[in-house]
Amino acid sequence: MSASSESSAARFPTAVYADRLRRAAALTAAAGLDALLITPGPDLKYLVGSGAASFERLTCLVIPADGGTPAVVVPTLELAGLGESAVADLGLSVRDWVDGVDPYALVGSLLPTPGRTAVAEAMPALHVIPLSAALGAPPVLATGVLRELRMVKDAAEIDALRRAGAAIDRVHARMGEWLRAGRTEAAVAADIAAAIVEEGHTAAEFVIVGSGPHGADPHHEVSDRVIADGDVVVIDIGGPVAPGYNSDSTRTYSIGEPTAEVAERFAALERAQRAAVDAVRPGVTAESVDAAARDVLAGVGLAQAFVHRTGHGIGLSVHEEPYIVAGNRIELVAGMAFSIEPGIYFRGSWGARIEDIVVVTADGCEPMNTRPHGLTAL
Repeated sequence: MSASSESSAARFPTAVYADRLRRAAALTAAAGLDALLITPGPDLKYLVGSGAASFERLTCLVIPADGGTPAVVVPTLELAGLGESAVADLGLSVRDWVDGVDPYALVGSLLPTPGRTAVAEAMPALHVIPLSAALGAPPVLATGVLRELRMVKDAAEIDALRRAGAAIDRVHARMGEWLRAGRTEAAVAADIAAAIVEEGHTAAEFVIVGSGPHGADPHHEVSDRVIADGDVVVIDIGGPVAPGYNSDSTRTYSIGEPTAEVAERFAALERAQRAAVDAVRPGVTAESVDAAARDVLAGVGLAQAFVHRTGHGIGLSVHEEPYIVAGNRIELVAGMAFSIEPGIYFRGSWGARIEDIVVVTADGCEPMNTRPHGLTAL
C-alpha cells in the first residue's frame, strides 16, 4: 500500500520543485483560475517529486493561484510514502485524513468560494465527481496550464533525458546477444527487458519485437513467432531512469543480409528520419518537422507506407506534448523534447522504423540517442 516506489534520492533538488510550484501558480492565475488540483500521476511527480499511486482514497495537491502556500490532502496511511517526496522540504501544508472524514470537503475548505478550479486530465472520475459537489461547481481541465509547465524541459530534466538516452543506447548496442534466427520474439523480449534494467533503467516500460510481418504493425508488442533468416525486425524499447524520465528508441535489424528492395526502401526511411532531425530548430512548427520526413518518403512513392505521426513529446510520460504531426502549428522552442520516428510498413511482409529522442537547442537540436541508424545485419 506504499504511495511511492522511489526514494528521496531519486528526485531533483528542492529548489527545482519550488520553482515549478511558483510557475504553476502564476500560470493558473494567468488562465483566470483560482486554484489547481493535482492527484497522483506524472503531474504530481513533476510538481513535488512524488511517485504516489492513485487509490480510491483521495491524495490531492492544492495550488492556490494567489501565491499562497500549497497544501497536500493525503490519507494518513499514505503519509510515509509522501515523505519520500519534496513536500516536507518545500514546507507545504499537509492535511491528512482518516477513513470516515470527507476529503473532498477538506479540499473545498482550502479553496475560495465561489472560485474557478482546474484539475489535471488524468484525475479519475471517482474523485472529480465528489470534488464537483464539494466545490459547488464542476472544475475545468488544467490542460493549458500543465502543458505550458511540462512541455519545455529545464536543465535538470534534459540531463535526465540524456542519461535515459545513453542507457537505452547501451541496450541496442547489445542486440546481437539475443536477436537471432530460431528464437521467439517473446524470448528475445525477455532478454531485452532484463538488459534495460541492467543498463540503468528502473523498469522496462515497453518492449516491441516485431519480426517479419509483425514489423508491419507499428504497435505490435511480442508473440511466440519464431524469428527466421531473412526477417526484418523492429526493436522499439524504453523505460524510466530515475527520477522517472523515459527513454524511447527504435532501431531496425535484419537477420542476415537484406534484399535489395528492403535495403533501398530502408535507405529512403533513413533519409526521411535525417531530414526531420535536420528540420528541428526554434521557431519552426511541429507540423513542418512531420512534413520534412513525409516529403522524403512521398518522393520515392512510400507516402502510403508511413501511417503515423513523426513523433511525440517525452519526459515523465512516454507520450506527452508536443506531438509532431500534421495540423500541429505550435512553434518549437528550446527545451522541448520529442521523438523523431518515421516508419514504413508493408502489411503481411515487413516494416521498419528509426527513432531518436531530440531536445530543441538554441540553433537546432541535440539527439539523446547516438546509435547508428542504418539497417543492422545480425
